[in-house]
Order: sequence, then structure tokens, then C-alpha cells
Amino acid sequence: MRLKGKAAIVTGGASGIGRATAIRFAEEGAKVAVSDINEEGGEETVRLIREKGAFPLGAFPGT
Repeated sequence: MRLKGKAAIVTGGASGIGRATAIRFAEEGAKVAVSDINEEGGEETVRLIREKGAFPLGAFPGT
């Protein structure tokens, strides 16, 4: 858990590289906020993070 106690904001976290980055940061112990214009995809990323037992800060829709 190299990122325990850290926080990350991942833009474009609803899919692709952004989603993979958000999940990896969470796996390493970071609290992760996911932002994307695709609100549904952001919520899915948050769900995937929770399934791994990590604690996301939430999804925040962008404009």
C-alpha cells in the first residue's frame, strides 16, 4: 500500500486509462475522487473500486 494516506483526483476516470488509474491508485491505498463528463461511467468506476475493498471518495460529474 504505497499510497496509503494519500488522495488522488482522477479526471477522465469513467473509462479506459483513467478508470484503470483510479482503480490502481485505490488498490495501492489512496482515497480516489473520480471525475468525468460521463457520470454513469464514473459511478461504475466507483463501484468497481468498492468491489475491491477500497474506499473511493466518490464520482464527480464534469462539464
